[in-house]
Amino acid sequence: MNERTKQSNGAVTAGDAPRDGAQQRQVFQRTRLATAEADWLAEEVPVALVYNGISHVVMMATPKDLEAFALGFSLSEGIIETPQEIYGIDILPSCNGIEVQVELSSRRFAGLKERRRAMAGRTGCGVCGVEQLGDLFRPLAPLPFTQQFELARLDGALASLKEYQPVGQLTGCTHAAAWVAPEGTLLGGCEDVGRHVALDKLLGVRSGKPGWQAGAVLVSSRASYEMVQKAAMCGAEILFAVSAATTLAVEVAERCNLTLVGFSKPGRATVYTHPQRLY
Repeated sequence: MNERTKQSNGAVTAGDAPRDGAQQRQVFQRTRLATAEADWLAEEVPVALVYNGISHVVMMATPKDLEAFALGFSLSEGIIETPQEIYGIDILPSCNGIEVQVELSSRRFAGLKERRRAMAGRTGCGVCGVEQLGDLFRPLAPLPFTQQFELARLDGALASLKEYQPVGQLTGCTHAAAWVAPEGTLLGGCEDVGRHVALDKLLGVRSGKPGWQAGAVLVSSRASYEMVQKAAMCGAEILFAVSAATTLAVEVAERCNLTLVGFSKPGRATVYTHPQRLY
């Protein structure tokens, strides 16, 4: 068996497998092609978000923290403005995947029907199925300048990020999104095979945490425009990405007053927009 042992760096053993999000499969290693052995793979399943009985979007996702995903997606896509506009969330298995049934307030459902579009997402794509280019960019209110963050405190947050990737530590196959407090501690995080979904899960968790208003988003991925847009829609003023930012992400961040930072690594960071929040 391809063993993963728990080392001082906090890696997770196969015996510590999470209940949700990973399965074992038989694989063949390059140096042992004659013998199959067990290895852990991250689960990826179709997840349909169904609002008041009408399917709105199907995303490929890791089947954990799906209630948080539904809440965060609803907020970051502008379907709702507050969690109180969702009356209930039910997670139901279906023949081909999972249905997350969301009960919206009548006012929000009426608004959703007006703008509804056929849309199907996949792991690496946040725009699949958008009917017109104008639909890509939602109006974003300029963010206030209320946050300050000391970059020296980011190193500890980066070191702790894997604590919120139990599936990722087993499989090497998930992205993480976490909320960093101003003092540099991680207050919580989520993981998924899709970076957009991981961020939506985090934003859903954050919406129920009044103490999570100050701070910043930290993601293990690149910063594309969708990540900036989602963070800004939920009021996050600072977004740290482990990898680079795209040109469009920088343009969106500049317009909405979001501080965008890429190449966030110990002792290193590239600040693309609004550096006045950092010191």
